Amino acid sequence: MLNLNEKKKRVFGDIAVNKNLARRHEFSRLPRFISEYLLSKYVKDENDVEGLRRIESIIQEHYPDPRDKDRFLAILKTKGILKILDEIKVYVDLRRGVFKAMIPSLQLYGVFVREGLVYDYPRLLSGIWGIGTLRYMPELSDMYPSVLPVVLEEFEPFQVYTIDEDIFIEGRCEFTTEEWINVLIQTIGLNPQRYNEEQKLIMLARLVPLIESNVNILELGPRATGKTHLYRNISTYVRIYAGGTVSPAQLFYNIRLGIVGDVGVHDVVVFDEIARLKFSNAEETIAKLKDYMAEGFYERGRLKRAHSTCSLVFLGNLDIDEYGVLGNLSDYLPEFMKSDTAVLDRIHGIIPGWKLPKIMKSSEHLTNGYGLSADYFSEILHNSRDKESFRGLVYEIFELDSSFTIRDERAFEKIASGLLKLLFPN
Repeated sequence: MLNLNEKKKRVFGDIAVNKNLARRHEFSRLPRFISEYLLSKYVKDENDVEGLRRIESIIQEHYPDPRDKDRFLAILKTKGILKILDEIKVYVDLRRGVFKAMIPSLQLYGVFVREGLVYDYPRLLSGIWGIGTLRYMPELSDMYPSVLPVVLEEFEPFQVYTIDEDIFIEGRCEFTTEEWINVLIQTIGLNPQRYNEEQKLIMLARLVPLIESNVNILELGPRATGKTHLYRNISTYVRIYAGGTVSPAQLFYNIRLGIVGDVGVHDVVVFDEIARLKFSNAEETIAKLKDYMAEGFYERGRLKRAHSTCSLVFLGNLDIDEYGVLGNLSDYLPEFMKSDTAVLDRIHGIIPGWKLPKIMKSSEHLTNGYGLSADYFSEILHNSRDKESFRGLVYEIFELDSSFTIRDERAFEKIASGLLKLLFPN
């Protein structure tokens, strides 16, 4: 593994980051891909105390805890200007012909956006982390009484904005397949020495919805196997619903606000703890969900037949003992899957999470070595979705027997294509 670390640093240069450093200095409330970005930008090595202090100072000064929201708003009101660290999402207000932004940490919605920012940073339209400069302009309220008198004037993106994919593709040629699997396992933050070959591939199967479009995956497994943690920390293009109630407005289209839902703007939507998942207006939501899972199209209100490449992931917890899963798998499914088998028919694959060990000790199960930087890897996964598909290669390699239906074939080719992109990008 030491030799593999040296090879990674030689082949990938600054893109290879010390995952142990990122794990030891993971910053509160920030996803891993942002922590790694800040560490790679400001910290030279494990002994760079000044670099770590600088990051902590940036977070303290610019990223409000929910309890400090009003203190930050008071600074904005008093000084007229405020720099804020957040995942900023811009949307279009066609009625007024302007761009507006959502600043989640301050619970601000409808912030005016300087138009040039959107053209400089188009990723703002899907949401991107960075530091934005807000200006308080009370005169706007005099002119337009119903609008929020705040303007997003400047923005500095935190994530990798343009990437060289050739480094990833050509770098793969330097590693054997076994080595490359270990590189990917360390990239997602795990210690490859603690997992057997099958378990490593199960872990990598979790990435298929991120690298292949319109894949619907169900994973059932015990708690503490890293299901949710992976999706929350690997990519900014993921939206997670952790139980609770989900509405068709959130998922597909908000008729009142005229805003496209999460399925339309993210690469992956994750439904976590599906046994506790509920839908408001359940009949409409489930009907639209089934239509979308089948063909990738949806419509609602004024939004007619929109298409998205968003993949859907359903995560469920189950109980196991030394003999295996307790009860039947169906016992752990939510009611809408039990009562309507058409939803299960549209699932392309089930990840057997019950075969994975629990992540009990960080010193044993989490990596101490080098892996690809999470923000770089996130962009690789995102850019690989809509580029050349590997599905054509599937039929050159595999032959399916007569028992496969067309739906089976489509599911198989999607998952196989995703795994081929991950394991053999070259």
